[in-house]
Amino acid sequence: MSANLKYLSLGILVFQTTSLVLTMRYSRTLKEEGPRYLSSTAVVVAELLKIMACVLLVYKDSKCSLRALNRILHDEILNKPMETLKLAIPSGIYTLQNNLLYVALSNLDAATYQVTYQLKILTTALFSVSMLSKKLGVYQWLSLVILMTGVAFVQWPSDSQELDSKELSAGSQFVGLMAVLTACFSSGFAGVYFEKILKETKQSVWIRNIQLGFFGSIFGLMGVYIYDGELVSKDGFFQGYNRLTWIVVVLQVKHLKSYI
Repeated sequence: MSANLKYLSLGILVFQTTSLVLTMRYSRTLKEEGPRYLSSTAVVVAELLKIMACVLLVYKDSKCSLRALNRILHDEILNKPMETLKLAIPSGIYTLQNNLLYVALSNLDAATYQVTYQLKILTTALFSVSMLSKKLGVYQWLSLVILMTGVAFVQWPSDSQELDSKELSAGSQFVGLMAVLTACFSSGFAGVYFEKILKETKQSVWIRNIQLGFFGSIFGLMGVYIYDGELVSKDGFFQGYNRLTWIVVVLQVKHLKSYI
């Protein structure tokens, strides 16, 4: 039963990740009348919904008691400001990463993005060795080398690249590649840093995700103000939002940092 549950969870995770990539790519390249939705606002909305989802999970764990929920949030977040501030670093990096993924999928096809983004496995392994003193076996290092080789082959120029470049004429493939590579390094560092915090404290994953979402919302709103402030003041925060946009946001909400 336990093995079946693991395979089921893996299948759901693969489906969710693949669906997110495809829908995000489609939403960023779909040509419609009116302004396109702002990726910076989508990141903020996803963080706020993550907070709501985690609060509901904490509420469920506290036997559906509002008094117990209020006590837990007060004791674990407000009464532990230094513990909460520790999440500011990975939260800022995750916010940057989420914005970079929108940039990457606006400039790369879904297949190239998905394969290249797997380099985060390599960066996570390297940061785990350096920050957590983990030791990798020969087969693990060999797997990482094979992964790097596969990504290199995907980026290797081919005859079909001319056709792809015409399809991606609206954006720069170089910008997309740099965005996804930066996201790989930020994902590796933030993931290992978050794992280190979880091992050093006894707070639940849901509380940690609430803290991440809190800082992520602040950093995200700062990004909206700095980069898209004029557009927001002109056409509104939810400009260009449609059913597909909300599907992308919901898929991001399901991607909680509980397994990184």
